[in-house]
Amino acid sequence: MRTRREILRTLSILGAAESLLPIASRDLWAETGRVPAGIHFGVQLNAFPVDPGNFQSFLYALAQVKQIGYQGFESSFRNVSEQFAASEPARRSIEQTGLTFFGIHIFFPNEGYDQQTRVAAASVYEPVARGGVALGAKHLILSGAPAADADELKRKIDALNTAGRFAQSVGIPVAYHNHWWEFESKIGEIEALYTQTDPTLVHFVLDAGHAYHGGADVPAFIRKHSRRIVGFHLRDYRNGHLVTLGTGTFPLAEVAATIKEIGWKGWVENEEEREDLSKNGAEVIAPAYKAMKEAFTS
Repeated sequence: MRTRREILRTLSILGAAESLLPIASRDLWAETGRVPAGIHFGVQLNAFPVDPGNFQSFLYALAQVKQIGYQGFESSFRNVSEQFAASEPARRSIEQTGLTFFGIHIFFPNEGYDQQTRVAAASVYEPVARGGVALGAKHLILSGAPAADADELKRKIDALNTAGRFAQSVGIPVAYHNHWWEFESKIGEIEALYTQTDPTLVHFVLDAGHAYHGGADVPAFIRKHSRRIVGFHLRDYRNGHLVTLGTGTFPLAEVAATIKEIGWKGWVENEEEREDLSKNGAEVIAPAYKAMKEAFTS
């Protein structure tokens, strides 16, 4: 049972989230322009100060995400790991928000990955895969450290296939999430990951913002590899620094036009992170949502 104080706090957060939105943003949601069928908007919860020890803080974040208009979300595994042992009530609470739990994401600083495979160790991803399934997550999303040479890259590819095989066996597909370093790789890491992993076991969440930061022609990359992509992360940069989506130099309109042109269907997620690790929640994901809607309806 939630206390009266918790309920009032949730309601106040919802009101605050709406008040952060310009009138033009709220009007945009009711406009006649429509996002193409099959395109769903989500958000990575990194913008929110979620306390892993307080599940209510996670639900408060979801309430704001829903209020703004997003259809789903992605979360770090750390935010929900404590719910794995008692997953049923937590899953019901998540489902009651009306949001789709697109993915549970395992990310570490580079030194935190298995140093042989450059991705999370099986001892990490196996319980997260099972816990993600129990909570209703649709994808297990893995990030990784850069491979230094061809041998290390081969071990990374093999490890991703192994992770994909395990995750598939418990009912959740694996998707690899890139950073900029895979695109800056001198040994062609990003192309190897997309072309040498098993397409029946490993999918991809293309972080288009990181790809852009790494020097990629993002629309061209999307056209070439769209069959392997199950989701996108969108982020923006100005002068090499992260800024709110739609306010930097990331080619959002061109990326949206490419996705629409090729008829791709799936999840497009905003990820608002900052170098100073600030957590500004609805204040940054609300204008990002507006920018996404404008790009995909124009």
